Amino acid sequence: MYQTFRKLWKAFWEPILRLSFFQWVVAVLMAIAIWFVYFTCRKRITNWETFKKYRKKPAIFIFWHGRSMMLSPIVCLGGMHAYAVASRHKDGRMMAKLQRLFGLKSIYGSTSEGGISVLREGVRVLRRGDYSMCLSPDGPGGPSLRVQEGALYFAKMTGAPIIPVCYSSSHAWFQKRWDRYLVALPFSTITCRVGKPIFIDSKISAAEFENVRRQIEDIMVRQVREMDGEFNLFQVEQDLTSTEFKNALRAERAAKKAQKAQYKTERRQGKK
Repeated sequence: MYQTFRKLWKAFWEPILRLSFFQWVVAVLMAIAIWFVYFTCRKRITNWETFKKYRKKPAIFIFWHGRSMMLSPIVCLGGMHAYAVASRHKDGRMMAKLQRLFGLKSIYGSTSEGGISVLREGVRVLRRGDYSMCLSPDGPGGPSLRVQEGALYFAKMTGAPIIPVCYSSSHAWFQKRWDRYLVALPFSTITCRVGKPIFIDSKISAAEFENVRRQIEDIMVRQVREMDGEFNLFQVEQDLTSTEFKNALRAERAAKKAQKAQYKTERRQGKK
């Protein structure tokens, strides 16, 4: 029954959410909710000086895919001039509209779709000298907490520094999805940590490039582990992809369905 209702609900809403007008409506409602949470929470931001230094300069701010919610009002009030990479999928386009409400412009594409055009446009933006970039190095489909190479190519080709950023919350809800998207709850304590700038030489070798990628990944994993550990939060898994997570959910539902069917069969046999 639940699966039937879910399919009908999805069939009803998916065509509607492809429409730009409704995407804007949803984006506005989400923005209102985010601002409400932000203004009801206490904030602790570490290394704000680095953010202020690079908020209107070429820099690449990176954050895990599941840690974007409360960064939006922080960069908005901080006066950041930036572009954010957004997926071309309908969800990505709706998120781009949400980002726009917080003052961020969008570059559409991802590592799996339109990667070359994103790299070209991102390099153009950074070389202009007055805008930074924001992107999730483990998006759009994982593996979770793994830094892919896109941000490093931006840094190598432009000389702009990579700056890892993370936030956590004393009271939070983790969405049931591959990136364990963290939703901060009202009246919490929100912590935000801005990392130190990391520069990549344009003539770096392939081996050194991989070493730097691993170093950045270690820094970002350490960020999220320490910040979540402060509040005793759920430990987000590493190496979880969107496809694997969906397959696991399907297998779990199938197992529950089979168990339920077996239970009914045993009851009928018992009555006989």
